[in-house]
Amino acid sequence: MEIKKLKRLSQKELSAFLHEKQLLFETREFIPDDPISIPHLFSNKADIEIAGFLAATIAWGQRKSILKNAHSFMERMDYSPFDFVLNFEKADEKVFEGFVHRTFQPEDAVCFMRSLQRIIRDYGSLETVFASEWEASGRPNNLKDVISKFHTLFFNHPHPDRTRKHVANPAKGSAAKRLNMYLRWMVRSADRGVDFGIWDQIPTGVLSIPLDVHTSNVGRALGLLNRTQNDWKSVEELDASLRRFDSVDPVKFDFALFGLGAIEGF
Repeated sequence: MEIKKLKRLSQKELSAFLHEKQLLFETREFIPDDPISIPHLFSNKADIEIAGFLAATIAWGQRKSILKNAHSFMERMDYSPFDFVLNFEKADEKVFEGFVHRTFQPEDAVCFMRSLQRIIRDYGSLETVFASEWEASGRPNNLKDVISKFHTLFFNHPHPDRTRKHVANPAKGSAAKRLNMYLRWMVRSADRGVDFGIWDQIPTGVLSIPLDVHTSNVGRALGLLNRTQNDWKSVEELDASLRRFDSVDPVKFDFALFGLGAIEGF
């Protein structure tokens, strides 16, 4: 359908269009070419959680390169990410020699191992961190402050300054695309075989759209987003638009917007 025709759709018609595209793209056929294929290598919840976080962390750039390097990341961890993180020692640092994904380098990988190990030992899981922060903040309608507090917690130990850019902080205006994508993976239902639904303490209604070039451009083309910058204010604007179509699970439309842009070239 042409953009001009879509812009003339009523809210009811636009809702039907987005639901149709969400169902079209949220299928198991979506998995192989997407970073979500990395946590799908595992069946254990703890491994899925860690593999998903690491895969989402390096999910920028060409998808082929993302998948290649994410597999390399898992291989260096003997495809046992939770056990590797939990038992990480100084001697294990050498396994990351030569690992590079764009600006994510060996020292960043080592920092991530130390931070994740400390979080697991202190909290038991990443889910506990996000869920407890959401509860403590009064159950707000989005996870902006929760993500910002996670950023602070993640770097609450000596670390290279360069690594801080690899964990988003919405308090600084970041759209937090990769963390929002990770949260979608963990929280949304596994009914359609794509997301995992292994976190049950955070409702889908508070999740935010993983805003990238595709979701933002399609959102603007459909009149769902007016702001020109891809920042947290744009995330909130697009969230508000999508919640008009489904307040319980608005982030499901990530499949529609991303699919329209990246796959259909809308």
